Amino acid sequence: MTIGNGGACNVSGKYVRLRNYHGTLSNRAKLQKSAEPDDTLLFSIVGWYGLTLPQDPTTLRSAREDMLALLAIGLDPERSILFHQDHNLYHVELCWVLNCLAPVGKLRRMTTWKSRLATSRNAGPEDEMDESLPNSGLFTYPVLQAADVLVYRATHVPVGEDQQQHIELTRDPGQNPLFPLPMYVNAPSKRILSLRDPISKMSKSSPDAASRILIDRYHIRAAVTDSIPGISYDPVHRPGTSNLLTILAACTEGDVEDVARVYASRGHGQLKSDVADAVEELLKGPRSEPERIRHEKAYLHEIARKGACKAMVHSGATMEDVRQRIGLA
Repeated sequence: MTIGNGGACNVSGKYVRLRNYHGTLSNRAKLQKSAEPDDTLLFSIVGWYGLTLPQDPTTLRSAREDMLALLAIGLDPERSILFHQDHNLYHVELCWVLNCLAPVGKLRRMTTWKSRLATSRNAGPEDEMDESLPNSGLFTYPVLQAADVLVYRATHVPVGEDQQQHIELTRDPGQNPLFPLPMYVNAPSKRILSLRDPISKMSKSSPDAASRILIDRYHIRAAVTDSIPGISYDPVHRPGTSNLLTILAACTEGDVEDVARVYASRGHGQLKSDVADAVEELLKGPRSEPERIRHEKAYLHEIARKGACKAMVHSGATMEDVRQRIGLA
């Protein structure tokens, strides 16, 4: 069994979000712990995805190193293959092949594209309401995401619910005997949403820093809730309250319905205070441990170099077969 990247570990900006920690870092560690001895595990830092948004080169470079430090703490580089996506050009080679097969109509229906397009349209006057605003990288990055999976012939893909539609793109090439049909490994915790707009996901691209909980800071007390007495889990009618319950359940590894029953007769002030305490306790390690090794540049670079070499062995064999199949070899 080969467990490969789905959403992988995206880098964009200086900080890692709580949502990224729960959906990516902690779940990768659990996968490594539960994997069979003959399973192959590959986890990459997907720097190319970050380029779909404007980036400061210095900040992006630092973010890549910080993410590698976090992975190196939670995962054993001798057991899991850790590498930078942009150190293996087989990803983009397969991406181009898949781009030549992916229907434009299917890419237009991708939720990320539609939501980013809607955001761009709302930001400008009527004459700017067209698809020329977002860049083409954002439009086609689900194809790169599919390539990240298929280039390793991954059989299992850890992915959050908001990325599952993108991974569906692996299904079409996956019908080809050249590739196994990937199975999804869903994150056990529910989706963590924005603190300021609890019907939207917690996003590092949001201009409001108070909308997300970062490894270095958090804004629980300013989170949007409601004026309904008591606490209950109702994502439709009480999205803000339900989001705080989701965060608390994720931090304590509890069931969100059970957590809601405990707080049924309490107020939002108590809930926010307890969520803040739980986040602080959970992130003690992710805050302090990277500082211990982030300055060990030679150690981290060696992890990335060895990981890239191993990854290229796996993906190189795939691309030899792909080139033969399409007539380029």
